[in-house]
Amino acid sequence: MSRFSRAAWLVLLYNLAVIAWGAFVRATGSGAGCGKHWPMCNGVVVPRAASVATLIEFSHRVTSGLALLLVVGLAVWAFRAYPPRHVVRKAAVASVVLMLTEALVGAGLVLLELVAHDASLRRAVALPTHLVNTFFLLAALALTAWWSTIVPPDRTGPVVRLRGQGGAGAFVAASLLGTLLLGVSGAVTALGDTLFPSGSLAEGMRQDFSPTAHFLLRLRIWHPSLALVVGGLVAVTAGVVWLTRDGRRIQRFAVLVLSLFLAQLVAGVTNLLLLVPVWMQLVHLLLADLLWISLVLLAASVVAVPAAAAEAGVGGAAPGRGTAGRREEALALGR
Repeated sequence: MSRFSRAAWLVLLYNLAVIAWGAFVRATGSGAGCGKHWPMCNGVVVPRAASVATLIEFSHRVTSGLALLLVVGLAVWAFRAYPPRHVVRKAAVASVVLMLTEALVGAGLVLLELVAHDASLRRAVALPTHLVNTFFLLAALALTAWWSTIVPPDRTGPVVRLRGQGGAGAFVAASLLGTLLLGVSGAVTALGDTLFPSGSLAEGMRQDFSPTAHFLLRLRIWHPSLALVVGGLVAVTAGVVWLTRDGRRIQRFAVLVLSLFLAQLVAGVTNLLLLVPVWMQLVHLLLADLLWISLVLLAASVVAVPAAAAEAGVGGAAPGRGTAGRREEALALGR
């Protein structure tokens, strides 16, 4: 593994930690710790005599700013280490764009005061939007790390081809969409749990089904149901990929995806039974992020066509490239 690859994986891990800390900010109601100020905190660069909420929010801003610098630095490094049109370059650029939109969405939440105890419809829309952008950011960072691991700098890398992928491609795409929707419903559910905590499981169920309940509470009941549906879809997807695609890497990704989803289901039930403590919310979110990353890498492996084969048509020989070259490139993609 090259130095760039190791750095890319570390940047991905660091962003997972930043995302978890952002969830901690939301779960503890500390989003208004810096007031209606951004990028300043309570009108100053560094707050003094700060409250706990201010320290939590300010530390999140500092770590998020460092994450932006790391992603930009990684992209600059990618342009120096890889040639034009290389997939690592493309993924690194996407990471920078999505990191900037991530910062803009976060700033919007603060400036519009969609934080702390705000229970408006605008916040219920903004928070899932934030999550979708976060998922796309994780996807771009994961692909940057993964492609830099398996594709050497002297090759442009795999071509993503959606057509002709058969049932495996269709199921993987459906699982990605389902997991994204599940994440959105989870974000709304987590917001409802934070704003309207319950003293017992029975009380929480009464809140959910009460005709006078807040809309965030009524939306909470959809998340467990959607989790079961998406869980079945992920299980079928893992089975189809295992049976129809060769390559140990792809099959390992299929097993990893299924294992993470089962762990996520267990964490979700535990989170519910324990009345959503903050630490369990963070575990639940971390597993969701890891599941999403694994699904993205599985999808990238399933729809990847070696560049040599793509130039001559799938399965064909590329001009000037022999069978050995195609076999080596296909092996690198986990085929």
